[in-house]
Amino acid sequence: MSLADIITLAPWVVGGGLALGAGGILASVHNTRLKIKHGYPLEGMWGQSLKPGVGNEAVERIKLLSQENAALRAELGSMKDRLGNVERIVTDGGYHLTSQIEALREPKHDKKGELQ
Repeated sequence: MSLADIITLAPWVVGGGLALGAGGILASVHNTRLKIKHGYPLEGMWGQSLKPGVGNEAVERIKLLSQENAALRAELGSMKDRLGNVERIVTDGGYHLTSQIEALREPKHDKKGELQ
């Protein structure tokens, strides 16, 4: 290969390098665009987290969701307490005694359906 052949191929080599570089940049831009669109966290060149600015609407939404979360946790706690009370009542011996007394109060029938 002579020097003249190398010089004639130089524009192709430079053009190919530029095309590869441009393709890599476009792929990176497209990847970042998809991350933003679907809500994935953005990372910097060295893996550090990039946090975009949070608007007033997002701050208000976070505040409302936090309040709702606290209210739901309180309601869940009270439901657990109530369920514990119901379990204690049902497993209590007095409950079984009451059901046995009620069973004795009901009129008894024989197999033919007549009262005894």
